[in-house]
Amino acid sequence: MPDHLVLYNTLTRKAEAFRPRDPRRITFYTCGPTVYDDAHIGNFRSFLAADVLRRFLESPLCRLVDDDGGPALQAGSRTVLHVMNITDVGHMTDDDAADGAGEDKMAAATRRLSEAKKSGKLPPGAGDIDPTDQHAIARFYEARFLEDARRLGLRVAIDAQRDPTLMPRATGAVPGMIAIIERLIARGHAYAVGPAGRQTVYFSVPSFPAYGSLSGNTLDALRAGQGGRVQESHQAEKKHPADFLLWKSDPTHAMRWASPWGEGYPGWHIECTAMAAARLCGPDDGRNEPASPLTPAALGALEVADVRPMIDLHSGGEDNIFPHHECEIAQSCGAFNATPADAAPARGMFAAHWFHPRFLMVEGAKMSKSKGNFFTPRDLFAKGHEPAAVRLELIKTHYRSNANFTEQGLKDSARMVERWRRVIEQGAGATRADGSGKAARAEAQQAFADAMHDDLNIAGAIGAINAWVGSLDAPTPEDAALLRAFDGVVGVLALERPAAASTDIGLFIPPAEPNPEVTALLERRRDARAAKDFAAADQIRDQLASMGYAIKDAPGGKVEVRKA
Repeated sequence: MPDHLVLYNTLTRKAEAFRPRDPRRITFYTCGPTVYDDAHIGNFRSFLAADVLRRFLESPLCRLVDDDGGPALQAGSRTVLHVMNITDVGHMTDDDAADGAGEDKMAAATRRLSEAKKSGKLPPGAGDIDPTDQHAIARFYEARFLEDARRLGLRVAIDAQRDPTLMPRATGAVPGMIAIIERLIARGHAYAVGPAGRQTVYFSVPSFPAYGSLSGNTLDALRAGQGGRVQESHQAEKKHPADFLLWKSDPTHAMRWASPWGEGYPGWHIECTAMAAARLCGPDDGRNEPASPLTPAALGALEVADVRPMIDLHSGGEDNIFPHHECEIAQSCGAFNATPADAAPARGMFAAHWFHPRFLMVEGAKMSKSKGNFFTPRDLFAKGHEPAAVRLELIKTHYRSNANFTEQGLKDSARMVERWRRVIEQGAGATRADGSGKAARAEAQQAFADAMHDDLNIAGAIGAINAWVGSLDAPTPEDAALLRAFDGVVGVLALERPAAASTDIGLFIPPAEPNPEVTALLERRRDARAAKDFAAADQIRDQLASMGYAIKDAPGGKVEVRKA
């Protein structure tokens, strides 16, 4: 097992030591949601995997090697400056086409909500929204995303309440995008076509020979139009079939801005280059954070040395690898590197490390509304599933494996969370026993750290927690403290907890819920105890246990009922 964090890098196609330029201040950018609809649990699987990585990097349990590869290990106090964008313009419906094919997703949301309003099927809370106002639609779905994200413990969304610049909107970054596009044109990496005032700007892919390094695509394959990459309607105006959209002049578009090429809107890919560079590449102000995002003028003048990554870490779902992240690398290196390298340097492609969680299946199948297996977090919350269980179910499979989200798995996660809570509750109230369990705690801590250092093996880390928790007879305050340290990475125990349901006979601790069969058994047990028929009372306890319920007599004559 490695004694420092080793993480798979999509760029180099291997697991390698994660070496930030400054282990005290790590820069991390995550491609965030397009706020044209509610984010589904597949989206959140990717966001939460990045959150677990961020949490582990900030944990004192995480060790990093020095940037020069020396033997020194860094642990403990460090800051991760984590930025996640909000895409509210420019993301087209045909994601596989870097040209910007299809329809702007915000325009698609306008049409969808207009139809929903006519049929009386607007989502809750959307009744006052003008379905033709794309800005209002974006703010509506952004608010819903942030609510879901914070309920699931996504730290960047929580931090953005204090510092909104950590979650920038694409619509607020357009001036910076224009400045970068101008720079790309000046450096020979982009060109404008069409009549003055109605021009389209493309990135010249042949000007960046390293294009394809992340995804493995070649220019020959792209020229042939593989994977729907090339749109025939766009080829006549482009210099090379692989060239991709930076700016589209369109005076009819609902969201449009003035630019040197005409009134219009940016392509999807350029937004992340602008927002990542603006927030993560400014000077350190002594607080381990840039004081404020770089201005458009500063972005237009930003330059870094050859083969030096601008940021330490970049994440997104595996569907972002191509074309989005491939294009983002080309733009960023073309705009900001002094002389972009011809080959793919392991340390010089905009971000040093690229992190891509894989897709989520639901009950063994691809998510589909027609199949009835398409869920958003709020769908699951409405069904009574608590945020902690949803989060745990979404993160507990290794990020480079296709996860299978199941109803049974969600129930198992809920029971696991409740078991951990009991350790915290029992340990916090116990009498301190100095030295008790010290060796077991040290072993559990080492096993947890070893698993997480090994390419973020969260399944192994959770297994280490459960093996240790299962060995505890009477948790101590020290045990509770260690479990809280583990949860600083896993991130479930601090989430909101559903209120217990109280009946005349029992206090049902979620996810346990009152039901007639259990209530009847509890009443029979109460009567048996009153009659001093303890054998019958014990038999009923065993029957409840076989049904998956654990009971505990509580003051006042009630019984605490939990899922076993």
